[in-house]
Amino acid sequence: MARVSQEHLDARRRQIMVGARRCFARNGFHATSMQDVLKEVGLSAGAVYRYFSGKDALIEAIADEAFAVLRDAFDEAARQSPPPLPDELLAHVLRKCFAGTGFETEQEFGQLVLQVWGETARNEALGARVFAAVSVMRAGWTAVVKEYQRQGIMPADAEPEYAARTLMGCAMGFIAQQALFGDLAVEQMQQGLRAVMRMEVPNPS
Repeated sequence: MARVSQEHLDARRRQIMVGARRCFARNGFHATSMQDVLKEVGLSAGAVYRYFSGKDALIEAIADEAFAVLRDAFDEAARQSPPPLPDELLAHVLRKCFAGTGFETEQEFGQLVLQVWGETARNEALGARVFAAVSVMRAGWTAVVKEYQRQGIMPADAEPEYAARTLMGCAMGFIAQQALFGDLAVEQMQQGLRAVMRMEVPNPS
């Protein structure tokens, strides 16, 4: 019997994950059955269960991939010295994230992210994965803020973790708006954040 190449195995696993993502984004985790996934990808149960033990395993794999793309995008931007300012940094991370996960629309990506966040309350294993991924990202954002301070870009008396959480909140809020409304482009977020960054309190006359 001919051996199946690793490339073939990887491609088949990718096929299953892409089809499952479409199902989850379209119908939600709980309304999607494994039978729906089998129909979407056009494979037998045996072919799919070779790679994933069930729906929870698929959800966890999809979440892991999304967070890996997000971490890689952030790390790529953060390696620059000095790091890009927040409007450029957030835009870079979001564009890479949308492009790297293979969704047809940014709204579809956001809808799945919201589902992952909600699923953490029910799925303990997924919750642990999300918490670990967010902790790594928070540490990365904090390191960038400290570099801003070292470069004199941000005031030295700012609390790095608070600033990092605020930047993360901007990214998470954008993803949530994109998921719910689908009418906010990365460029619009970037322009809005740039305007906020330029705010100054006028001197009293």
